[in-house]
Amino acid sequence: MLCLKGARAVWLFKGLSKGWGGRRLFVRVASVTVLMAGLLPAGPAFAGRTTVDIGCLYPMTGRAALYGKDSVAAAEMAINEINAAGGAAGKQLRLFFADDQSKPAFASRIARQYIVENKVDFLCGGISSTVGLAVSKVSLEYKKIFIGTDHASSRLSIENFHRYYFRVSNSVYQSMAAGALYLARLRKETGWKTIAFIGPDYEYGHGMWDDLKENFAELGITYQVVGEYWPKLYEPDLTPYIAAIRKANPDIVINGQWDGDWIAFVRQANAYNLFERTHVFNFDTGGSYEVMEALKDEMPLGLVLSTRHNNNWPDTDLNRKFVNNFHALTGRYPSYSAHGAYAGMYAIAAAVNATGGTADTEALIRALEGLHLKLPKDPDGFESYIDPGTHQIVQVQAIGVVERNTDFPPATAMLGHWQVYPAEQLMPPRALLERRRQGHFGSTSPADGAGGR
Repeated sequence: MLCLKGARAVWLFKGLSKGWGGRRLFVRVASVTVLMAGLLPAGPAFAGRTTVDIGCLYPMTGRAALYGKDSVAAAEMAINEINAAGGAAGKQLRLFFADDQSKPAFASRIARQYIVENKVDFLCGGISSTVGLAVSKVSLEYKKIFIGTDHASSRLSIENFHRYYFRVSNSVYQSMAAGALYLARLRKETGWKTIAFIGPDYEYGHGMWDDLKENFAELGITYQVVGEYWPKLYEPDLTPYIAAIRKANPDIVINGQWDGDWIAFVRQANAYNLFERTHVFNFDTGGSYEVMEALKDEMPLGLVLSTRHNNNWPDTDLNRKFVNNFHALTGRYPSYSAHGAYAGMYAIAAAVNATGGTADTEALIRALEGLHLKLPKDPDGFESYIDPGTHQIVQVQAIGVVERNTDFPPATAMLGHWQVYPAEQLMPPRALLERRRQGHFGSTSPADGAGGR
């Protein structure tokens, strides 16, 4: 793995199980690897240091490893740019990385150790929504700011909202809001009435389905559910679910699977001619580059999909620079998780700059609330910003159609023919926030501060 100029990247690798219990980790600084007790020497808050230390948690092994590796590469790319330009308030950003193994309990232990022993100034990362929820609890417990860069559960910004958590990539609610708007228009064109949903049987999938139904309710869309299907994450054989969908014969199918599960669904559904029988949509990650890369010519043309960042939209200098620089660094084009990690580093740098380098957590929270950032995924004329009431980044979302495109090999198809949805239309209305928070907390005030727009 690449290391930063000036040895600003610190790699933490989990040793044997008995080693972890004894607080022994392999620590890699630049190209030197040593074994030491504890982690790194504890130090004062960053107001008294020349660095801003950021503890990152990403999966580097298992099925989600691609997203972790892309996140690490993009985070390193971002802080190389930031540090080369003078850092944040004159301080250099320094990253700590650890493999969270996509395990919530393990990620929580790493987060605590980052805070207690490393004295990091920020936590960041998380691919899995269950990991995000677990680390968010740690950040609340220790009153340490946690920048979520990829996990998408809307619970983190609605029911489980607290003042120390911020997210810099789309939530499932935003993706489903865009999807509901697309389907509302389609309803006028085709008159569809029946719907089926298939998604992974954990927080991400169930939250997606709930968020879509809430958006339908907001738009006054009536429909009949003819099937709900909940395969386990990484379940290899999806043909029983595909056969059940065919039998139910819905007008439209919403698929909430991601990465290998969505890829497996497409391949197995191709064999059953499902895409010729009904309209299938995946509005959160279905159009991601790594999917196009894996499927190549197996990706059915004409599918309507979306994702949290597109390599070919918007067609702006900033997005082209991000995609090309990532490719030059890694030899491959970025998945959507890379954009979230890149945005996270710039959000931290902007907050530190805005506060003049203070370590005052409250001042940093105020700087992050309402923070505006021009990011690669922003089209001309729009700038991403963080909503103070949810600490969720507010961004435009584009839904596209799969078309033949060989500009990003080895993929042979990409999304095009875009429908673009304004950012403000994709955020939960205040009444919905209050209703969901009321049910979760017994009042409209989440832990350590409420919010709403």
